[in-house]
Amino acid sequence: MGTVVLYKSMSLDGFVAGPDIGAEHPMGKGGMRLHEWMFTDRPDPRDKEVVAGMNASAGAVVVGRRTFDVGLPHWQDTPYPVPTFVLTHQARDELVMKSATFTFVTDGIKTALKAAQVAAGDKDVIVMGAQAGRQFLDAGLLDELQINLVPVVLGAGTRLLDDLGHIELERTQVIASNAVTHLRFRVVKEGAAA
Repeated sequence: MGTVVLYKSMSLDGFVAGPDIGAEHPMGKGGMRLHEWMFTDRPDPRDKEVVAGMNASAGAVVVGRRTFDVGLPHWQDTPYPVPTFVLTHQARDELVMKSATFTFVTDGIKTALKAAQVAAGDKDVIVMGAQAGRQFLDAGLLDELQINLVPVVLGAGTRLLDDLGHIELERTQVIASNAVTHLRFRVVKEGAAA
């Protein structure tokens, strides 16, 4: 079984999206700045390697409903061409896109995770969305967290780590380029030795 991992680009002041998220601004106003390092015409080789690793490891995705709602029109598919499980309160039929099938899960993150792990096999389950990420962290279901720390202060927006209790992390990797610092952490599970 693979790792359950959350990849998030974050501003120095802790925001993973700007304010006023919606169809016009899927990452909030100013939030696309957090992902410029991924979409530049001249990417740093270190950043390219990080993105390639993220893509190669993905076996399935669990995504929050809000991320699905504002992201799908922007992506026109999914960022990862693997089975994707959408956390929602409203039942809905599967949605088949060019490179992935979206399955809507109405009975919680544990059910979504179990289905994603079966679909992923030995590959990783990627968690997408700030709220979904907080839920997985709070429930102790996340194995690793990668923060792509972008040298910008957004001043407002959506924070990833708000409203969480104490969570112990062990840093496992640091890769720095001129555009972003990639920080990888293992979530220390209660009772586990660091």
